[in-house]
Amino acid sequence: MKTVAILASIMAPAAMAFTAPSQGTRVESRLAESKSDLEALAKGLNPVVGYYEPLGLTDAGFWGKDQEFTIGWLRQAEVKHGRVAMAAFVGYVVQSNFHWPWAMTLGGDSFPAMDLSPPEQWDALPFAAKLQIIAFVGFLEWYSELTPAKGATGGQVHYTKGGPVGKYPTFDSIPHGVPFNLYDPFNFSGGMSDETKEKRLRAEINNGRLAMLGIFGFLSAQTIPGSVPTLVDIVKPYTGEVMSPFEANF
Repeated sequence: MKTVAILASIMAPAAMAFTAPSQGTRVESRLAESKSDLEALAKGLNPVVGYYEPLGLTDAGFWGKDQEFTIGWLRQAEVKHGRVAMAAFVGYVVQSNFHWPWAMTLGGDSFPAMDLSPPEQWDALPFAAKLQIIAFVGFLEWYSELTPAKGATGGQVHYTKGGPVGKYPTFDSIPHGVPFNLYDPFNFSGGMSDETKEKRLRAEINNGRLAMLGIFGFLSAQTIPGSVPTLVDIVKPYTGEVMSPFEANF
């Protein structure tokens, strides 16, 4: 099937349509390692709200680890979920207004039509196509967690151990050559200054937060009539289960 190839080709551009993540030096991508660092970052992201963390997660000590580990895990989770939300938001808009003209499967089946809403389009995909997509995304997640072995001269330090937040590792060490990296395949950000990279990273965090609200706004409007008044005449109602990706196949 061609689903994976299409997904791979649109994932990075979808996120970059909002703003590109930072892939520079440790300075602009480093972890906010303490609560005071987070407070300063929060002011830079939103001077009006500032630092707001009522659940006290930074002091939770996940899995018995220290604060640096916990903050690293939380920061990475926010950046990652923000990127997924940006891709989802853009994908929702595209799926609602554009139909891929080529065949979706080797058997010649076409992509679901635009008369279906994005969740309905997902339900209409063949079961094998869904597994293919989830397996591909699972590989990307697994690869992003790899860290250099003890004594290795290369590799990327893990984000819970002082490594850069949100930086996806390159494919340079894969035995079989991969012509492009997942992020910035043409190295457009290579000549950016540290200040520009830091500004873009902060913009990405804010855009990710907005996209999370946006995609859940779409889904809420579809599944809970009237919950988002501004979308009443824009999105189509959906009676399926958005949190059950294989519901239509069982």
